[in-house]
Amino acid sequence: MIDRFADIKILRYHVDGFEKLPLERKLLLFHLSEAALWGRDIYWHQNCADGLRLRKLVEAVYSWQRDHGCLDERMAEYAKRLWFANGPYHHYSNDKFRPDFSADELRGWAAQAGADALLDEEMQRLIFDHGYKAKKVSLDTSGDIVADSSVNFYQDGISQQEVAEFYKAQARHPLNSQVVKGPDGKLSENVWMSGGMYGQAIDRVIYHLAEAKRFACNELQVKAISQLIGYYESGDPVGFDEFNKTWVADKQSDVDFINGFIEVYDDPMGLKGTWESIVELQDAEATRQIELIAANAQWFEDHSPVAPAYRKSQVSGVSMKVIDAVMLGGDCYPSTPIGVNLPNADWIREQFGSKSISLANITHALHEEAQQKDQSRPSVLAEFAFSDEEKERSRRYGRVSDDLHTQLHECLGHGSGQMRPGVSLDDLGAYGSAIEEARADLFALYFMADPKMVELGIVDSDDVAWSHYDSYLRGGLLVQLARIEEGRDIEEAHMRNRAMISRWVLERGQDSGAVSWIEKDGRHYVSIADYQCVRRLFAELLSEVQRIKSEGDYEGAKRLIETYGVKIDPALHAEVRARYASLGIAPFSGFVNPVLSLVYSEGEVSDVAISYDEAYDDQMLRYSADYSALA
Repeated sequence: MIDRFADIKILRYHVDGFEKLPLERKLLLFHLSEAALWGRDIYWHQNCADGLRLRKLVEAVYSWQRDHGCLDERMAEYAKRLWFANGPYHHYSNDKFRPDFSADELRGWAAQAGADALLDEEMQRLIFDHGYKAKKVSLDTSGDIVADSSVNFYQDGISQQEVAEFYKAQARHPLNSQVVKGPDGKLSENVWMSGGMYGQAIDRVIYHLAEAKRFACNELQVKAISQLIGYYESGDPVGFDEFNKTWVADKQSDVDFINGFIEVYDDPMGLKGTWESIVELQDAEATRQIELIAANAQWFEDHSPVAPAYRKSQVSGVSMKVIDAVMLGGDCYPSTPIGVNLPNADWIREQFGSKSISLANITHALHEEAQQKDQSRPSVLAEFAFSDEEKERSRRYGRVSDDLHTQLHECLGHGSGQMRPGVSLDDLGAYGSAIEEARADLFALYFMADPKMVELGIVDSDDVAWSHYDSYLRGGLLVQLARIEEGRDIEEAHMRNRAMISRWVLERGQDSGAVSWIEKDGRHYVSIADYQCVRRLFAELLSEVQRIKSEGDYEGAKRLIETYGVKIDPALHAEVRARYASLGIAPFSGFVNPVLSLVYSEGEVSDVAISYDEAYDDQMLRYSADYSALA
């Protein structure tokens, strides 16, 4: 851990073996990394219309104070939170966070730093009026989820109904656009592309992609990069489809990348993609075991507990790799996923397959940090697990079971099942993301306890699965509540998914005695007595969730999520928050990237150096100076 503030800790990750790579691979990684960093401002712009101006103001004050040896701790924390969230909204709760300093203090600091022109009335309102643009993403369907969300995919003054009607009349919705309203009241789109919104930044992405193409691993990767460049130049979503089809087909490259407008979690309508990038170096040894899972994808699909009509008759193109992240960008930085499965388009998955990655060096850094905690202090496991048996099983199998669940979730879960003709995940509206994550989680939870895991040599004991069953219910029912402010509902899609599954299983498991909700000494715990029964409950729920997705059953999705995945018992919430706070542990983690730099000899590039010593604030300030149109 290199920094700690608010509810966040900052870690480093390392890229083993980078120094031994041939120069061509290093240059490929360098240029893909530069392309990852040049998209940063796009994501800031998507998160908040005034986010980049706010960043410039805060960085001016932060830098002036730091340079003059008078950095105010309150300003330091606000700046670090702003950088971490890529805007003024908490990266998980979506609530706008409040500064501990006053408007008068900020005005004085801005004047000192020569940045007072940035602190206009609108900026002061954004920072200090907590009721103004209070939430980045609202999923409260009792209101207008577009009008009530401050994310910058839809211009102010546009309603949910207007967006729905606008896209109802169109063949498709681009991931890379913002909906705006003209003087005549008609809606249109501004597109993030070369010559469009943030075109200068995208031109730099294009430049480095073109340079990366010179060092590509194979001709298929050359084609994929060329198609991605064409997409950025045209803004046409068909171009992104073509790129994804080629990218999925490339299973051989030991260097790979994610780059584009991809995930829709931050759009209340689930239509627009946040810009993100991960640059990857394959861990060949660790990938060999995971390839067993991918090679048996058809067996898992055939034995899925969902209705036969909703299974794929032929699974194709499924692959998974264990990778080391080399560079994180956009929506994947500083907070990053530990596993990814792409592309998201179901029709591409069904016809061409998908690729999954598990980020080994990220999970390694997280586990290493957890192991280095002061052993004299209580841990989350010690505080929230009920029995000594449960704790010991988690200590022995916890990392293995977490990795297995991630691999099954990403490699098979997201790629499983099929839709009825004419049905799209978009039909589930604001509930689509939570349903999709629940489907992948349930697929993983069910199959990680299948005898096939032992047969394949992936695990040697059912205790691996039982360890994850314990931690999953413990997390969904208790631990994750520590991440939410009291009085708030659960809104983030992954959290809704976990709460929905855990509460649904608890409700039915209590009836048979398979699961117990225990209160002891004023503390709540969950305990599993019959793990096979819990597995059968996972199967039952998976069947229903797959039906909901396959049929586009909006009301079914709403019923599940609203009943089990949203509301929190206030007394339990307060209890969990107090118990977690007593541990002194930051619940959220993020990372600084390594620094890649070209080494020259006699005017020619002779090497690419990698270093790991950059501080969190230095990296953020350097990125704003080197990779922003605001510089």
